[in-house]
Amino acid sequence: MRAEVVHELREILGRAGLISEPGRLLTYECDGLALLHERPELVLLPRTTDECARALRVLHREKIAVVGRGAGTGLSGGATPVKGGVVLGTARMRDVLEINAVDRYARVQAGLVNVDLTLAVEELGLFYAPDPSSQHACTLGGNAAENSGGPHCFKHGSTTRHVLGLVIVRDDGSVLDLSRPAVDPVGYDLVGLFVGSEGMFGIATEITVKLTPTPAVTETLLAIFTDLDAACDSVSDAIAARLEPSALEILDKLTIEAVEASVFAAGYPKQAEAVLLIEVEGAEAEVEMTLAELSRIVKQRGAIDVRRARSAAERKKLWAGRKGAFGAMGRIAPDLYVADVVVPRTKLRELVAATTRIAREKRLKLANVFHAGDGNLHPNISYDRRDADEVARVLRAGEEIMRVVVAAGGSLSGEHGIGIEKQAAMSLVFGDDDLRAMCRVRDAWDPEHRMNPGKLIPVHVCREMRNAERPR
Repeated sequence: MRAEVVHELREILGRAGLISEPGRLLTYECDGLALLHERPELVLLPRTTDECARALRVLHREKIAVVGRGAGTGLSGGATPVKGGVVLGTARMRDVLEINAVDRYARVQAGLVNVDLTLAVEELGLFYAPDPSSQHACTLGGNAAENSGGPHCFKHGSTTRHVLGLVIVRDDGSVLDLSRPAVDPVGYDLVGLFVGSEGMFGIATEITVKLTPTPAVTETLLAIFTDLDAACDSVSDAIAARLEPSALEILDKLTIEAVEASVFAAGYPKQAEAVLLIEVEGAEAEVEMTLAELSRIVKQRGAIDVRRARSAAERKKLWAGRKGAFGAMGRIAPDLYVADVVVPRTKLRELVAATTRIAREKRLKLANVFHAGDGNLHPNISYDRRDADEVARVLRAGEEIMRVVVAAGGSLSGEHGIGIEKQAAMSLVFGDDDLRAMCRVRDAWDPEHRMNPGKLIPVHVCREMRNAERPR
């Protein structure tokens, strides 16, 4: 990149807002999908919307590709840099700008860490409901870009249900202010369209989110099984009975062993083939009735024990084990491929078995820990990226898992996004007309395709569409 452009950007962002040293740039070469990496030319870290807009105007003038980045905890390659491009991160934009306890919303900068919002409002009897497993690190801007989920989204819904407004800086540096929530908005739902767009439409610098009242009572159960299939069937039974716990999470034996050998040890019994972690919240009478019915269902399916957390500390420990499960996998192998697919909940048993079979055929170590209530599977394959043959087998297994899930009526992603990882598989779900419609929407936001190029939509579709429409 030309030295005068670097100097201009440094004048806008200050010394702390621009990273150009090769060693420091390595930190930004990938997100949680470490299989794919590319060192960026520069990393830009604006502090305000104005700084972000001014920087993007320079990049637009120079026709430089831009990849947005929150905390880099994404797992589909959405924040992987592109050759010759820059990364624009929101990590320095962490202010809480406004809290409205009466109307129950907060306006924050996009780099605010997910859990820090709940910490900021808990004394007001409120919390922010979407809770990705990485919530102690991931940012609200990244959550919005990927439409992140989490264990408690079974009841509360994913990020899109909680985003009320946005301030967006577009590819040319223009600012689109959609920050004020409207009771009955008219026109296009640009906020809803932006959430889940994976950085292709611009950079969200401010987010207005819904706050939820803290429930009167929260109780946690741990159901212990000697059979993974029985745990899956318990979930299907609970949903068929129209029960509404706030979370239904399954961990299999290999996950339990990894967690209990790590700093996240939660007291899961190592002899269990699976545990079902259940949380119920609401009024006391409602909670007790739901817990009684859930206990009956899991015992009917063969649970050998059902434990109830006796204190807030014990409940916190059980959840720390679940949310630390991905990190605990490092005890099995140095690298982890986390699949993210959604299956019909009536087919949990057979599709968990199918993913296990695929991994076994490829001679891979697979552990299951997943949002069972949503049907959102996370088959975790532990591997060593230094072994090229093993990497190839991991990628083939990931592709086969997606094909099996789609054939069973499932979808490619529940919360991690498409990014680079699942881009080629988009044609398994969408026809050419669907993909071309997505390209047209992208053209409206970013005509030059400089914002996060090469992600989500198969590149050849947009290229072929543009060539067909070009005057002859």
